[in-house]
Parts: sequence; structure tokens; C-alpha cells
Amino acid sequence: MRYFAFSLLITAAGLSTAYYWGGLGGLLVASILSVMEISLSFDNAVVNASVLRNLSAVWQRRFLTWGMLIAVFGARFLLPILIVAAMTGHRLDEVIQMALRQPDEYARHLDDAHIRIAAFGGMYLLLVFFAFLFQTEKTLHWVVFLERRLSRLGKLESIEVVTALGALLAAQQFLPPAERTPALVAGITGVILFVLVKSLAALFGATEQAAGAVHRAGFLAFLYLEILDLSFSFDGVIGAFALSKDVVIIMLGLTIGAMFVRSLTVFLVRRRALEEYLFLEHGAHYAVGALAVLMLVDMVIEVPETLAGLTGMVFILLALISSVLYRRQLRRRADGAR
Repeated sequence: MRYFAFSLLITAAGLSTAYYWGGLGGLLVASILSVMEISLSFDNAVVNASVLRNLSAVWQRRFLTWGMLIAVFGARFLLPILIVAAMTGHRLDEVIQMALRQPDEYARHLDDAHIRIAAFGGMYLLLVFFAFLFQTEKTLHWVVFLERRLSRLGKLESIEVVTALGALLAAQQFLPPAERTPALVAGITGVILFVLVKSLAALFGATEQAAGAVHRAGFLAFLYLEILDLSFSFDGVIGAFALSKDVVIIMLGLTIGAMFVRSLTVFLVRRRALEEYLFLEHGAHYAVGALAVLMLVDMVIEVPETLAGLTGMVFILLALISSVLYRRQLRRRADGAR
């Protein structure tokens, strides 16, 4: 429970504030949003843990503290405001006033940016999935017949980028002509950010392990995790307006969920869950890949958030079951060898 103590404290404070601000209705909506955020982001926590376990304790703490502030006030509050400001030409203070006093108009402007947001987030997440599938050094395979072949294809230079760009070009052909170029630009921006962060991280990882190099590598891994969280959170922010137009209630609910996701990430790292459940990382990346595909489809056809959440949970559950069965199989082999 010590891993979730601060999350429980944030939950108590957040729900109390929601009740004070919006009464029983505000309390109910904030509770539903927090549960949705946790259920939709469990795969995010697992992928985060796969990166975070290789970082120092200092950067793990920063992920839980600084990262939390960035996730809540950056990804879930400030960035949507910046997007609306860029689209409408309004000043930031005007957009903040719009969000608080004219939430319907604010939600409409944010929804207008949905295709571009889905293109950016979908491409970044798709590259996270492809980078995992095309790893040439990966020896443990979950879906063996697929992963073994894709691992061999990983020897081709930048195969994951080429494949992802092909998916983007195919998806944007189904959009209205006026939306094709903005979607393409947003998607390519997601690709550039992924390649830039991963390339810089590889550069510093390959240099001598001086203190400055280690620090920079830790910062880049931290940046990678924050952009990953950003890609996950956008759809949740937009979808939250289907339940409430009150920005304060939405922020409270998403904050509670985001805090639990971060606590779950630290729990998975400290308890070495990825070492115990060997296919959990695989399942989480398949869930990320499914979410990326659904985000690209969502540019053309509306996809319910519940479908994305359920798909992710199914992959995680299957990975857990596979991990348990695999460990039993290894034990039987060990007993038979004796």
C-alpha cells in the first residue's frame, strides 16, 4: 500500500474538492473519469515501467514528482488550451476564460482539433509498438510466428518509421480533402518527435558513461515517457467532455487517474513485476499498437473510448495468463531435468 499512499491522499483531496465545486454530480463525474483514466492507461503504466526500471532512483522520483506536474497541468490542462489558442487565434487568458465560462465553445474548438490530435498521438504510439516488434535483439517472443519474423525484418534500416508513415498515408486518404494536409503534418510531427528522442537517447547511451552523459540519457528517457503519456492522454481529455463540460471537474478526475497510473508504474518497477510476468511488457505493447490503430481509425470513424480500454485490458489479461503458464512450463521442465 505504501506505493499508493500518496495517490489515495490525492484521491481524497480531489473528490472532496469535486464535491465542494459541483456537489454530488461533480463527485460522481470525477469518480467516473478517474476510473476511466486508470482503466485506459494500464498499458501505459506497463510500458512506462519497462523504461523506468532502467533509470536511476533519482529519475524514478522525478518521474513521479515533476512528471506528475507535467502530466496534469501540461498534458491535461495547458496543452489543450494551447491547441485551442493556436486554432482560434485567441490569447491564452481568453482561452482559459472560455474554458471556465464557455465550456461548450471550448469543447467544440477542442473537438475540431480531434483529427490532428489523433494523427499525432496515433503515430507516436504506433512507433512505440513497431520499435518493440522490430527489435532485432529480442529473444523472448509472445506471438512467436509473428514476432520472430518481424524481429528479422528489424535489420532493415528505419523499417518501423517506413511502416508507420505508410499507415499514416493510407489513413489520411479517407479524410476530407481539407483535413488531409493538417493530419499529415500532425502525424509526421509525431514521427519526428519519436525519432529525435530515441536517437538522442541512443547517442548518449552509446557514449562513455560519464556523469553528464548518464544525466542526459536519463532526461531523454524522462522526455520519452512524458510524450508517451501525452499521446495516451489526449483522447481521454477530449472524451471527458462527453461526461462533463466543467473543466475543473474534468481536471480533478483526470488528476486522480494520472496519479494512480504513476503509482502503478513505480509499483511495477519496485516489485519487479516485468521480470516475474515475462509477457506483460509484450501485452502492453500490443495494447499500445491496438490503441494507435484505433486512433488512426478514429480520424475517419468515431471509435468509443470503451473499445480502446477493453482492447487494452484484454491484451494485458492474456499476457498475464501467458506469463503464468510459461513459468509453470519452465518449472515442469526444470523438475523433469532433475
